[in-house]
Amino acid sequence: MVSAVNLRLNAADRSYFAILKKEVHALSAQGGFSAKRIAEIDIVVAELVSNLARHAGGGEIFAKLFEDNGRQGLELIAIDSGPGIGDLRGMMQDGASTKDSLGQGLGAIRRLSDLLQIYTQKDWGTLQLVRVYNRAATAAQKPGPVEVRSLVVPKPGETECGDGFYFKQTPEHLKLFLGDGLGHGPEAAHAVRTAIDAFKACPEDSAVENLRFINSAVKKTRGLVATVAIFHMEQKQWRICGVGNIATRLHSSMASRNHNPYNGIVGLNMPNTMNDQVLEYEKGQTIVMCSDGFKSKWDLLRLTGIQRYDLSLLNAALFKEFARQTDDMSVASCKINV
Repeated sequence: MVSAVNLRLNAADRSYFAILKKEVHALSAQGGFSAKRIAEIDIVVAELVSNLARHAGGGEIFAKLFEDNGRQGLELIAIDSGPGIGDLRGMMQDGASTKDSLGQGLGAIRRLSDLLQIYTQKDWGTLQLVRVYNRAATAAQKPGPVEVRSLVVPKPGETECGDGFYFKQTPEHLKLFLGDGLGHGPEAAHAVRTAIDAFKACPEDSAVENLRFINSAVKKTRGLVATVAIFHMEQKQWRICGVGNIATRLHSSMASRNHNPYNGIVGLNMPNTMNDQVLEYEKGQTIVMCSDGFKSKWDLLRLTGIQRYDLSLLNAALFKEFARQTDDMSVASCKINV
């Protein structure tokens, strides 16, 4: 089971904790985790929220179900704006604490999870990424050359999200789609779901032709802005085309390159003439796509060292630093090593 949208849970103070724990417990049950694994997830969540309360004055937790190389997983991301962790290595040891506690929080989380990564900066805050799988990996399930992660969150107060992300992979191509339905709420969500269904069905290998295919499918909806990015494995090239204000950037160790979308609305007024923008692949390159729920001038250089971490932490760092809390928000990132 895969969550199209991240569950966003308030951990501003202890009054929210019971609801938060119940929500993650229910999500774990939906994912088909064993009773033993769910009990371990409950402990992880309890330690995460305890850390937020004790050390950061509260924060937020984002939760989603995902599938990775045939395994069911649960991903948790804790975000805070606290003082940061000065001695991260030391705090990972059992018994280490800056408060009057047993100091077992991070150690317990590390033991009970399959992945724990922490990104922290002094006076900026801390991000904690936890992944738990329903079973251990086999040799045949080792990570492949493609890593794709997304963070999709509805506008505060809405139960449905007008943003959406989807990707599909073949031996020849990796195809990414990110869309933002006009407005917010159920009608925007319907527009982006219809677009994703069309993207799934489209057989074309051109980003432009994918958008034209989607355009035909969404004409009876309120429309959306969208970008399609296609990586050609043999040619080692990105072909990208967007209509409307989806920001797409390719980051490497040496430079950052932007994709410039066309003006218009998919489903309502697509440009008659469009071309794929061809961008060459560089080793270690990361492509990032985000909706206008993010400030237009976001810059990874302000997030020192973030590209060394899992892409889910990169997405969360962008969310923490640059998200505008008045709209649906989506960010997706991809790294290819070929």
